[in-house]
Amino acid sequence: MVTFKPASEWHGRVDSEEGAGATRWHQMVSLAPDGRSGQTVGMLGFACDAGVQRNKGRPGAAAGPDALRRQLGSLAWHGGDDVSVIDLGTVEVVGDALEHGQEELASKVAEALASVNRLLVIGGGHETAWGSFSGLAKVYDPTTTRIGIINLDAHFDLRMKGEQGASSGTPFTQIAERCGRDSFHYCCLGLARTSNTSSLFERARAMGVSYREDRDMREVDIPDVIKQVREFSQGLDMLYLTIDLDVLPHYQAPGVSAPAARGVALEVVQAVINEAQQIAATLPYGMPLVEICELNPEFDESGVTAKTAALLADTLLCQHCRP
Repeated sequence: MVTFKPASEWHGRVDSEEGAGATRWHQMVSLAPDGRSGQTVGMLGFACDAGVQRNKGRPGAAAGPDALRRQLGSLAWHGGDDVSVIDLGTVEVVGDALEHGQEELASKVAEALASVNRLLVIGGGHETAWGSFSGLAKVYDPTTTRIGIINLDAHFDLRMKGEQGASSGTPFTQIAERCGRDSFHYCCLGLARTSNTSSLFERARAMGVSYREDRDMREVDIPDVIKQVREFSQGLDMLYLTIDLDVLPHYQAPGVSAPAARGVALEVVQAVINEAQQIAATLPYGMPLVEICELNPEFDESGVTAKTAALLADTLLCQHCRP
């Protein structure tokens, strides 16, 4: 079964004694367009555990969208007073209704992209990506629009479908099948070699995937990482950036299905995001869709994973609108 939960009012700390310059995220969020003159950004949740369960992982990411919203609400807002921030609600997958949920997510994404400059989809496991991309493809045909996918992730997520069908490990295989060989532009950064089999590396090479392992994404490697992102982005029409929180070190993101033994430092992840945003500003269609997946509050006892996810969401949405 799939249901849709409309967004509810956000609440958080209010520093009224500090005056107009003390705005926090929760004070900016509305549930519908509010007529502000600047850019419009939106958030859409995908509460789903089915993909991770099919991939034999630890469920709990269905609670991710609300956990991220709670942490984001009290962060200081620095995006400008004329920005509209809209919470578009959450698609909820009950049980194993993954395919139906992804179809509903795709419809909601396509609908949202008609009214926002940038949409953040909050998973859920990384099966979220197939629903998100399917919605993007309803608006921009990937066979005529060169869509570059940048995935910050410890895993390729290029598995083949198993007996149960698609999972959190198959989204980019599904996207490749949807696009066709010549229209699949995929860059995966932060791979953990021991978490990806030789067959996955072989498949990635056969598909022409640009990739980089976590051991080659230290702070000292940032210039080389940026160079790779720039080379990948040449000739593209838009970027779609998706972040699986398991790309981060286990101490930065313990609240995921599969915490990383090494991982990629937050500073390096931020550098990639910043570069992607700068590149997107030069592309015909920018970067209308971004995504954060795999936040699992059940294993996030200190809340550090949710706090990190909120920081990344702020970078993706607030920095995008910064004057």
